[in-house]
Amino acid sequence: MTPFIAEIVGTFLLMLLGCGVNANVSLQKTYGSGSGWIVITTGWAFAVYTGVVVAGPYSGAHLNPAVTIGLAVAGEFPLNDIAPYIIAQFIGAMLGAFSVWLMNKDHFDATPNGDAKRAVFCNAPAIPNTFLNLLTEILGTFVLVFAVLYFTDATISSDNTIIGLGSLGALPVALIVWGIGLSLGGTTGYAINPARDMGPRIVHALVPIKDKGSNGWAYSWIPVVGPILGAALAAGIALLLN
Repeated sequence: MTPFIAEIVGTFLLMLLGCGVNANVSLQKTYGSGSGWIVITTGWAFAVYTGVVVAGPYSGAHLNPAVTIGLAVAGEFPLNDIAPYIIAQFIGAMLGAFSVWLMNKDHFDATPNGDAKRAVFCNAPAIPNTFLNLLTEILGTFVLVFAVLYFTDATISSDNTIIGLGSLGALPVALIVWGIGLSLGGTTGYAINPARDMGPRIVHALVPIKDKGSNGWAYSWIPVVGPILGAALAAGIALLLN
């Protein structure tokens, strides 16, 4: 599996499970309907874990343009690879969101609320406030990327023993995303990932959904610009501290 394919597959799994838990909670007549924020944040954490486990050995499992840009700013990722990674992430995100729409079509039809339908795909602020909503996405992504920059890979000891957690090495990033959701996510839905929001938002605009309501384009720049700024800030501060 090439890094490009790995980023597609990893981001697909991330969005399949992430948008999937949104659908399970937000749509009518699912077994998880109305089960709440803890289910959503936990589902997204497990979604991150799954995507990172699969893609990690092949691409480093960025699964997020903000992570890719942050690593590049920090000098830990080649500039020439930024565009292919981001393209792959958007492809994977859109395929994942499309799959969630397809498997939940009956539940979309059973849900009268257009905002609930859109919430399966993308974010919206709990209280619209451009500056504070942007700040939330900056801070959430700052935490994510700053922590990722301090991750350490498995190492090999002098007796050739591998020191590390193997696939469990994906657990720290999942726990960080879970913590961000629980602590910082309640104001905007914590996109912290431009592909996670914009890719599914495009799918929401394209697929036939009855009474889908607004696509929220006026807000859509915040989950793109905020994470990029947060990632660049994290990389800059990490460089100053190291």
